[in-house]
Amino acid sequence: MTLTSTGFRWLVLLTLLGTLPIDGFGQRQRLLDHNAIGWYVYNGDHKLTQRWTLHTEYQWRRIDLIRSWQQSLARLGVNYKSSDRVKLGAGYTYFTTFPYGGYPQADLGVPYSEHRLHQDVSLSETYGRLSLTHRIRLEQRWLAQLADDNPRRTASWEFQNRVRYQIAGELALNGPTVDDGELYINFFDELFIGFGKNVGENIYNQNRISAGLGYQVNDGLQIELNALNQVVQHADLDPVSGRPVFEVNNGFRLTINHALDFRKKR
Repeated sequence: MTLTSTGFRWLVLLTLLGTLPIDGFGQRQRLLDHNAIGWYVYNGDHKLTQRWTLHTEYQWRRIDLIRSWQQSLARLGVNYKSSDRVKLGAGYTYFTTFPYGGYPQADLGVPYSEHRLHQDVSLSETYGRLSLTHRIRLEQRWLAQLADDNPRRTASWEFQNRVRYQIAGELALNGPTVDDGELYINFFDELFIGFGKNVGENIYNQNRISAGLGYQVNDGLQIELNALNQVVQHADLDPVSGRPVFEVNNGFRLTINHALDFRKKR
Protein backbone atom coordinates (compact mmCIF):
# COMPACT_ATOMS: atom_id res chain seq x y z
CA MET A 1 0.00 0.00 0.00
CA THR A 2 1.33 3.42 -0.91
CA LEU A 3 0.33 6.94 -0.03
CA THR A 4 -0.64 7.69 -3.62
CA SER A 5 -2.97 4.70 -3.81
CA THR A 6 -4.88 5.19 -0.55
CA GLY A 7 -4.03 8.17 1.63
CA PHE A 8 -3.75 10.59 -1.30
CA ARG A 9 -7.27 9.72 -2.48
CA TRP A 10 -8.65 10.48 0.99
CA LEU A 11 -6.80 13.81 1.06
CA VAL A 12 -8.22 14.78 -2.34
CA LEU A 13 -11.75 13.72 -1.32
CA LEU A 14 -11.65 15.73 1.92
CA THR A 15 -10.27 18.77 0.11
CA LEU A 16 -13.13 18.65 -2.41
CA LEU A 17 -15.77 18.12 0.28
CA GLY A 18 -14.29 20.93 2.32
CA THR A 19 -14.99 23.38 -0.50
CA LEU A 20 -18.75 22.66 -0.42
CA PRO A 21 -19.73 25.69 1.66
CA ILE A 22 -17.74 28.01 -0.59
CA ASP A 23 -18.51 26.58 -4.04
CA GLY A 24 -21.40 24.16 -3.62
CA PHE A 25 -23.87 26.78 -2.45
CA GLY A 26 -22.92 29.48 -4.94
CA GLN A 27 -26.47 29.80 -6.25
CA ARG A 28 -27.78 30.98 -2.87
CA GLN A 29 -26.54 34.30 -1.61
CA ARG A 30 -24.97 33.70 1.77
CA LEU A 31 -24.21 35.80 4.81
CA LEU A 32 -20.59 35.33 5.90
CA ASP A 33 -19.58 35.83 9.51
CA HIS A 34 -15.80 36.08 10.06
CA ASN A 35 -14.37 35.51 13.54
CA ALA A 36 -10.85 35.23 14.97
CA ILE A 37 -10.73 32.12 17.15
CA GLY A 38 -8.36 30.69 19.73
CA TRP A 39 -8.88 27.11 20.89
CA TYR A 40 -7.03 25.84 23.97
CA VAL A 41 -7.23 22.06 24.21
CA TYR A 42 -6.27 19.37 26.70
CA ASN A 43 -6.31 15.71 25.54
CA GLY A 44 -5.60 12.88 27.94
CA ASP A 45 -5.43 9.23 26.87
CA HIS A 46 -4.57 7.19 29.95
CA LYS A 47 -3.71 3.49 29.77
CA LEU A 48 -5.89 1.20 31.89
CA THR A 49 -4.79 -2.12 30.35
CA GLN A 50 -2.84 -3.19 27.30
CA ARG A 51 -5.90 -2.54 25.10
CA TRP A 52 -8.13 -0.13 27.07
CA THR A 53 -7.54 3.60 27.56
CA LEU A 54 -9.52 6.31 29.35
CA HIS A 55 -10.00 9.49 27.30
CA THR A 56 -10.36 12.87 29.02
CA GLU A 57 -10.67 16.14 27.10
CA TYR A 58 -11.45 19.80 27.63
CA GLN A 59 -11.60 22.55 24.98
CA TRP A 60 -11.70 26.22 25.94
CA ARG A 61 -12.78 27.94 22.72
CA ARG A 62 -12.51 31.70 22.50
CA ILE A 63 -13.43 34.55 20.12
CA ASP A 64 -11.00 37.39 19.33
CA LEU A 65 -8.32 34.77 20.03
CA ILE A 66 -8.88 34.83 23.81
CA ARG A 67 -11.09 37.78 24.81
CA SER A 68 -14.58 36.20 24.97
CA TRP A 69 -16.36 32.84 24.94
CA GLN A 70 -17.17 30.86 21.83
CA GLN A 71 -17.77 27.36 23.21
CA SER A 72 -16.88 25.01 26.05
CA LEU A 73 -16.42 21.26 25.55
CA ALA A 74 -15.86 18.58 28.22
CA ARG A 75 -15.55 14.95 27.07
CA LEU A 76 -15.07 11.60 28.78
CA GLY A 77 -14.71 8.31 26.95
CA VAL A 78 -13.01 4.94 26.58
CA ASN A 79 -11.02 3.45 23.70
CA TYR A 80 -10.32 -0.17 22.87
CA LYS A 81 -7.34 -1.12 20.69
CA SER A 82 -8.49 -4.20 18.80
CA SER A 83 -5.26 -4.44 16.76
CA ASP A 84 -2.16 -2.42 15.96
CA ARG A 85 -4.13 -0.50 13.31
CA VAL A 86 -7.73 -0.43 14.56
CA LYS A 87 -9.16 1.38 17.59
CA LEU A 88 -12.78 1.58 18.76
CA GLY A 89 -14.12 4.35 20.99
CA ALA A 90 -17.22 5.68 22.73
CA GLY A 91 -17.97 8.51 25.11
CA TYR A 92 -20.04 11.42 26.41
CA THR A 93 -19.65 15.17 25.80
CA TYR A 94 -21.13 18.17 27.58
CA PHE A 95 -21.07 21.15 25.22
CA THR A 96 -22.00 24.82 25.67
CA THR A 97 -22.33 27.45 22.91
CA PHE A 98 -22.24 31.14 23.82
CA PRO A 99 -23.58 34.13 21.86
CA TYR A 100 -20.82 35.32 19.50
CA GLY A 101 -20.29 36.78 16.05
CA GLY A 102 -22.57 38.89 13.87
CA TYR A 103 -25.25 36.17 13.63
CA PRO A 104 -25.10 34.29 16.95
CA GLN A 105 -26.60 30.80 17.07
CA ALA A 106 -27.43 31.45 20.72
CA ASP A 107 -29.90 34.03 19.43
CA LEU A 108 -31.71 34.66 22.74
CA GLY A 109 -28.58 36.25 24.16
CA VAL A 110 -27.67 33.46 26.60
CA PRO A 111 -25.60 30.28 26.17
CA TYR A 112 -27.30 26.96 25.44
CA SER A 113 -26.22 23.44 26.32
CA GLU A 114 -25.84 20.21 24.40
CA HIS A 115 -25.39 16.59 25.47
CA ARG A 116 -23.70 14.14 23.11
CA LEU A 117 -22.94 10.46 22.88
CA HIS A 118 -20.47 9.19 20.29
CA GLN A 119 -19.11 5.94 18.86
CA ASP A 120 -16.13 5.82 16.51
CA VAL A 121 -13.63 3.62 14.73
CA SER A 122 -10.08 4.66 13.80
CA LEU A 123 -7.73 3.09 11.27
CA SER A 124 -4.01 3.93 11.38
CA GLU A 125 -1.52 3.66 8.51
CA THR A 126 2.22 4.37 8.27
CA TYR A 127 4.20 5.49 5.22
CA GLY A 128 7.81 5.91 6.28
CA ARG A 129 7.93 8.98 8.52
CA LEU A 130 4.27 9.81 7.91
CA SER A 131 1.52 8.37 10.12
CA LEU A 132 -2.10 8.77 9.03
CA THR A 133 -5.27 8.06 11.00
CA HIS A 134 -8.76 7.84 9.49
CA ARG A 135 -11.60 8.23 11.99
CA ILE A 136 -15.35 7.87 11.46
CA ARG A 137 -17.50 9.06 14.37
CA LEU A 138 -21.27 8.82 14.89
CA GLU A 139 -22.84 11.35 17.26
CA GLN A 140 -26.23 11.47 18.95
CA ARG A 141 -26.94 15.05 20.02
CA TRP A 142 -29.49 16.58 22.40
CA LEU A 143 -29.60 20.37 21.91
CA ALA A 144 -31.34 22.59 24.46
CA GLN A 145 -34.36 24.53 23.19
CA LEU A 146 -34.67 27.63 25.37
CA ALA A 147 -38.00 28.97 26.58
CA ASP A 148 -39.10 32.24 24.92
CA ASP A 149 -40.44 33.69 28.18
CA ASN A 150 -37.28 32.78 30.12
CA PRO A 151 -34.27 32.02 27.90
CA ARG A 152 -32.28 30.73 30.86
CA ARG A 153 -34.74 27.84 31.16
CA THR A 154 -34.58 24.80 28.88
CA ALA A 155 -38.06 24.11 27.49
CA SER A 156 -37.15 20.89 25.64
CA TRP A 157 -34.31 18.94 24.02
CA GLU A 158 -34.03 18.49 20.25
CA PHE A 159 -32.43 15.25 19.05
CA GLN A 160 -30.09 15.21 16.03
CA ASN A 161 -27.69 12.76 14.40
CA ARG A 162 -24.33 13.63 12.93
CA VAL A 163 -21.48 11.74 11.27
CA ARG A 164 -17.88 12.98 11.20
CA TYR A 165 -14.92 11.88 9.10
CA GLN A 166 -11.42 12.97 10.06
CA ILE A 167 -8.06 12.33 8.47
CA ALA A 168 -5.13 13.26 10.73
CA GLY A 169 -1.42 13.00 10.12
CA GLU A 170 1.90 13.26 11.91
CA LEU A 171 5.26 13.65 10.14
CA ALA A 172 8.51 13.02 12.00
CA LEU A 173 11.19 15.61 11.19
CA ASN A 174 14.32 14.15 12.82
CA GLY A 175 14.10 10.45 12.04
CA PRO A 176 11.76 7.58 11.22
CA THR A 177 9.72 8.16 14.41
CA VAL A 178 8.97 11.03 16.77
CA ASP A 179 11.17 10.73 19.86
CA ASP A 180 11.59 12.73 23.06
CA GLY A 181 12.82 16.29 22.53
CA GLU A 182 11.88 16.36 18.81
CA LEU A 183 9.62 18.49 16.64
CA TYR A 184 7.04 17.07 14.24
CA ILE A 185 4.42 18.33 11.79
CA ASN A 186 0.78 17.53 12.50
CA PHE A 187 -2.42 18.22 10.58
CA PHE A 188 -6.05 17.18 10.26
CA ASP A 189 -9.14 17.78 8.15
CA GLU A 190 -12.57 16.89 9.53
CA LEU A 191 -15.96 16.99 7.80
CA PHE A 192 -19.29 17.04 9.73
CA ILE A 193 -22.59 15.92 8.13
CA GLY A 194 -26.00 16.04 9.85
CA PHE A 195 -28.64 13.44 9.00
CA GLY A 196 -32.04 12.22 10.16
CA LYS A 197 -34.86 14.21 11.71
CA ASN A 198 -34.51 17.77 13.00
CA VAL A 199 -31.58 18.61 10.72
CA GLY A 200 -32.21 22.09 9.32
CA GLU A 201 -30.27 23.97 6.68
CA ASN A 202 -26.97 22.51 7.84
CA ILE A 203 -26.90 18.97 6.47
CA TYR A 204 -23.40 20.11 5.65
CA ASN A 205 -22.62 21.05 9.25
CA GLN A 206 -19.00 22.19 9.21
CA ASN A 207 -15.43 21.55 8.12
CA ARG A 208 -12.20 22.06 10.06
CA ILE A 209 -8.69 22.18 8.65
CA SER A 210 -5.64 22.55 10.88
CA ALA A 211 -1.87 22.21 10.53
CA GLY A 212 1.15 23.15 12.60
CA LEU A 213 4.11 22.03 14.68
CA GLY A 214 4.28 19.71 17.65
CA TYR A 215 7.00 19.10 20.23
CA GLN A 216 7.31 15.81 22.12
CA VAL A 217 8.54 16.52 25.64
CA ASN A 218 8.43 12.81 26.46
CA ASP A 219 6.38 9.74 25.56
CA GLY A 220 3.45 10.98 27.65
CA LEU A 221 3.49 14.71 26.86
CA GLN A 222 3.26 16.61 23.56
CA ILE A 223 2.55 20.28 22.89
CA GLU A 224 1.10 21.40 19.53
CA LEU A 225 0.45 24.83 18.01
CA ASN A 226 -1.63 24.84 14.81
CA ALA A 227 -3.28 27.26 12.44
CA LEU A 228 -7.02 26.52 12.37
CA ASN A 229 -9.75 27.20 9.80
CA GLN A 230 -13.38 26.40 10.67
CA VAL A 231 -16.35 26.78 8.29
CA VAL A 232 -19.75 26.35 9.96
CA GLN A 233 -23.21 26.47 8.37
CA HIS A 234 -25.99 27.53 10.74
CA ALA A 235 -29.04 25.33 11.10
CA ASP A 236 -31.43 28.28 10.75
CA LEU A 237 -31.67 30.96 8.08
CA ASP A 238 -31.05 34.55 9.11
CA PRO A 239 -34.46 35.70 10.47
CA VAL A 240 -34.15 39.17 8.90
CA SER A 241 -32.96 38.38 5.37
CA GLY A 242 -33.92 34.71 5.07
CA ARG A 243 -30.42 33.92 3.81
CA PRO A 244 -28.16 31.04 4.92
CA VAL A 245 -25.40 31.95 7.37
CA PHE A 246 -21.86 30.61 7.15
CA GLU A 247 -19.19 31.25 9.74
CA VAL A 248 -15.63 31.46 8.42
CA ASN A 249 -13.48 31.32 11.54
CA ASN A 250 -9.68 31.55 11.46
CA GLY A 251 -7.13 31.46 14.24
CA PHE A 252 -5.03 28.93 16.12
CA ARG A 253 -5.33 25.83 18.27
CA LEU A 254 -2.96 25.20 21.20
CA THR A 255 -3.07 21.56 22.36
CA ILE A 256 -1.53 19.63 25.23
CA ASN A 257 -1.59 15.84 24.79
CA HIS A 258 -1.02 14.00 28.06
CA ALA A 259 -0.93 10.28 28.81
CA LEU A 260 -0.71 8.47 32.13
CA ASP A 261 -0.16 4.74 32.61
CA PHE A 262 -2.44 3.22 35.25
CA ARG A 263 -1.49 -0.36 34.50
CA LYS A 264 -0.15 -2.37 37.40
CA LYS A 265 3.62 -2.60 37.36
CA ARG A 266 5.07 -6.07 37.31
